[in-house]
Amino acid sequence: APRVDGASFVFVGGEKRAWSGKTTEVTSPIVDPATGGRTVIGELASMDAAAALTAVEAAAEAWDGGQGEWPQKSQAARVAAVEAYLESIRERRAEIVDVLMWEIAKTASDAAKEFDRTVEFAQQVIAAIRAGEYVSDAGSAQEFADVGGVRATVRRGPVGVALFLAPYNYPLNELYAMCVPALLMGNCVVLKLPAIGALAHILTVDALLKHFPKGVINFVTGSGRATLPGIMGTGKVDALGFIGGSNGADALVKAHPHPHRLKVFSQLEGKNMGVVLADADLDATVRELVAGALSYNGQRCTAIKLVVAHASIFDALVDKLAVAVERLPRGLPWDAVSITPLPEASKPAWLVELLEDALEKGATVRNPSGGARAGALFAPAVVAPVTPAMRLFHEEQFGPVVPVAAFDDLDEVVTAAKTSWSGQQVALFTRRDAAAAATLVDRLATIVGRANINTQCQRGPDVLPFSGRRSSAMGTMSVTDALRAFSVEVVVAGKPADAPLIDDLHTRATLLAPLDEPPGGCHKEEPPTS
Repeated sequence: APRVDGASFVFVGGEKRAWSGKTTEVTSPIVDPATGGRTVIGELASMDAAAALTAVEAAAEAWDGGQGEWPQKSQAARVAAVEAYLESIRERRAEIVDVLMWEIAKTASDAAKEFDRTVEFAQQVIAAIRAGEYVSDAGSAQEFADVGGVRATVRRGPVGVALFLAPYNYPLNELYAMCVPALLMGNCVVLKLPAIGALAHILTVDALLKHFPKGVINFVTGSGRATLPGIMGTGKVDALGFIGGSNGADALVKAHPHPHRLKVFSQLEGKNMGVVLADADLDATVRELVAGALSYNGQRCTAIKLVVAHASIFDALVDKLAVAVERLPRGLPWDAVSITPLPEASKPAWLVELLEDALEKGATVRNPSGGARAGALFAPAVVAPVTPAMRLFHEEQFGPVVPVAAFDDLDEVVTAAKTSWSGQQVALFTRRDAAAAATLVDRLATIVGRANINTQCQRGPDVLPFSGRRSSAMGTMSVTDALRAFSVEVVVAGKPADAPLIDDLHTRATLLAPLDEPPGGCHKEEPPTS
């Protein structure tokens, strides 16, 4: 097992500052044969409120009201720094992937995919910057142009100090999907590392020290309840990027003394439905449902968390689904398996609670081993028939339980979506019933952010907008939308008669410097003219 030291220091202000305060043991859900308990794989500093404040203060100092080194760098210089950083962490890919396997029990292939997708996303963001396609719907990203009697160009500038939080299920990818675009735009950031999934980030500290000015990136570890209210209470956070639960997001926004000044981006819970129409290809549908509901044990916000099937094919679908789920191999993440131990120690008991509620109200577990436990390993369960009277119909299980409900009329599907708190995605399965699919697309397009046809719910590809409504999202994630989320349009404009003067700014203003300029910008100091 790996052993990562995140307890002897805290990463704040561009330093590994020695830490002698409280620490927390980090354990894997994989059993240690020597102790019979969870395997210890590292330690983390348990920062208290006072220590956490030093992180936001360091970020605020690096920001310096927008006059700090990082926000004043050219876009080319920031891109160069991020690219160099990506090269450095690639050298530690094997270590990071190994830690992800142990700490959050992702399969070897899924852990590798998370690292690779994270780097690829960052590269796509940089490509979007080079293409200028993220800037604005009006005006060119590179040249001045006459627009409505004004000679103008549009750029984007940073917001300020950004605080980012992401959950354990994609601790690297989801944090980087926010912080990399924010850094490229010139923001200074505080990363609250997840309680589960932090060790992969500890392995990146040396690369961060090497490639970024001090205070541009700072880590906070420890209890969110102990550290985050104080950080928000300073009023020094200008942007909040939050991926997690809606209650946590609400609490942080409320803790800010000036919420009208806080730019908020959030991706939250989802109770995505998989709707199976009467004419669906059941074999193909089951393959998508299994992948959509149980990839990484169903621990994804985009997972299908409620299957609703037409009554005429309900029994046949449930039978096929139960067989397919029962066949999924289970075991340790480095083996050829689909189901792995659950990293949250409390999750198995929570899933049992939801199962018991459904069973008491008339549902049954349809696959023989469904719900069986072996330590942190929870056998996936197909539960049917689920009704609105059951908690599994409404609550996000975020784990390997697949509830299946029946419907007779499309209005029942619409009502379930309409009355839900969720507003992320839906998956529709049909062979040729375009009329029914079109009805659902139209009626659900005002409720969810994406309708998938004969395929599982998902975030990718990252060039597509990942949006949501209600308690599922505030803001849109994509390669270009992430850049917009953590920046503000900046217009430089003047009269067309001053075109020679205005156009000459391209060679002098760092803000306007093209990306093919050498890192550091192209600003030239010249003596004033009389």
